[in-house]
Amino acid sequence: MSHTYIPLDQYKRKWIFNHKDLPVTDEDKALIKPLSDKSAMQVWNNLISDKCATPDKFSKGDWATKPKAWTKTDEWQGAWDADEPGLPLALEEFIQWAGDTQVFFCYEKYQVVETRWDVFARNWKCFLFFDDGPLLVSPKDRQAVMFHQDGTFNMGSRG
Repeated sequence: MSHTYIPLDQYKRKWIFNHKDLPVTDEDKALIKPLSDKSAMQVWNNLISDKCATPDKFSKGDWATKPKAWTKTDEWQGAWDADEPGLPLALEEFIQWAGDTQVFFCYEKYQVVETRWDVFARNWKCFLFFDDGPLLVSPKDRQAVMFHQDGTFNMGSRG
């Protein structure tokens, strides 16, 4: 499926990738691609939910509500607050994707950003300026991660 994108400088949440304390290189910015509403909706409907528009509205039948979907929970806030840029250790161990793996960071039905795993891993703190349930998924892999405002994240598999 081919997607249409919004230029990063026109993305309404572009400030998260231009924060002075968490600089993103121009090379990485070129690989951070917000999807148009229509493309975001297609990704959300195909990979997240065709029933609801936001993570807080997941309902019965959505894979993310199934107890078996999430196999491990850990904490991301400590790593986010640390001076080192690295991913939380549990996340680094859980995701074994190649650097060029296509990933989607899904905030809600019309807010989805496409990038590569290595770009996300280097800049994950920027993505988490909005931490109200976003999901990290790859269309080619079943692994999924959901981040929560309380500083925890769930790791598991899409149904």
